[in-house]
Amino acid sequence: MGREGREGPLAGITVVALEQAVSAPMCTRTLGDLGARVVKVENPRGGDFARHYDEVVGGLAAHFVWANRGKESVALDLKSRAGMRIMHRLLDRADVLVSNLAPGATAKLGLAAADLAASHPDLIAVEIDGYGPGGPLSHKRAYDLLVQAESGACAVTGRPGQPAKPGPPVADVCSGLYAALSATALLAAKGRGRTVPASVSVSLFDTMAELMGYPLTYTRHSGVEQQPLGMGSPAVAPYGAYPTADGRTVVLGTTNDREWDRLARELLGRPDLADDERFRTNAGRVAHRDVLDAEITAWCGRHDLADVQDRADEAGIGNARYNTPREVLAHPQLAARDRWREIDTPAGPVPALLPPPVIDGFDPPMGAVPALGEHTDAVLAELGLSEGEIAALRERGAVG
Repeated sequence: MGREGREGPLAGITVVALEQAVSAPMCTRTLGDLGARVVKVENPRGGDFARHYDEVVGGLAAHFVWANRGKESVALDLKSRAGMRIMHRLLDRADVLVSNLAPGATAKLGLAAADLAASHPDLIAVEIDGYGPGGPLSHKRAYDLLVQAESGACAVTGRPGQPAKPGPPVADVCSGLYAALSATALLAAKGRGRTVPASVSVSLFDTMAELMGYPLTYTRHSGVEQQPLGMGSPAVAPYGAYPTADGRTVVLGTTNDREWDRLARELLGRPDLADDERFRTNAGRVAHRDVLDAEITAWCGRHDLADVQDRADEAGIGNARYNTPREVLAHPQLAARDRWREIDTPAGPVPALLPPPVIDGFDPPMGAVPALGEHTDAVLAELGLSEGEIAALRERGAVG
């Protein structure tokens, strides 16, 4: 099932996906961005439910368009024997299977890791689940918000008494990226002739527990649960967002004592603050954060955003502009580096960002977003099925 002439580190690798929502689709999209072929197996009755979250992209859902470019959609009813037989024929020719179905779903289909080790011993099975096996929550459905709440991420986001979910679906996306990293690691080992495990699992909860590494470590050893600070950080100070004279917001950050000294002396023009014993160390600045924030707020309030940023750059102080999504769409950094491309969708061409890795000599394929079942006939023909056989399967409802 290889595709001739497709360059990339994973060229020649075929990934079959049983996926929904964001986590597994981001895993397989990442593998596809690196050159793998991704065959997305969907239920003929609606397909990936993320297709129906909204209709803002010319009738298509924004989540689906974002996470599913460059894939081939094959509509199979895996509850039918005929559909499952085709699934196994797909897996016979695949290198990787990625799934994130509901708890127990792959086992019911006979596609759990132990089943695949026997039926497809050369296949690498990657499963993304909610909480991992063997625990009191293993049976529960897990969505991004639920896992962020369960893992404590919402407790360190927002403000005291006003917890918030981090805006991007970080549990889903980071789990997908860990899964993609695991798949590439196993493929690399296999390519060197090493015996590799037949399967790998990544749970959203374990991923978020890892991302919570700093607050968990801090609380374990201090006994203190740090409170969220909105646009600030409990770890360092000064570090936060400050209104400017022209009604904008600048974000200023220091990460060490030398940067603080430059901020106080060169940016604020306040050597008295730089010499104040209360602020000589980061621990002291954190303890007196309110005093510093008041001074910086007052100074920024007397200067326009551009002036603040110019002066901060001259002083070697990290700074950024607080942007809304609309402003990021027109961000000059993305435009200057030619980060936007056009991809095809069933609703017509739309802009899409290139994937983050920039690999010398390789242009990511940036393939089309598939319609549900768009590639069913072509993929089944590759498996050796005739037009008549495909028509008969469709008549029986085994394929869409």
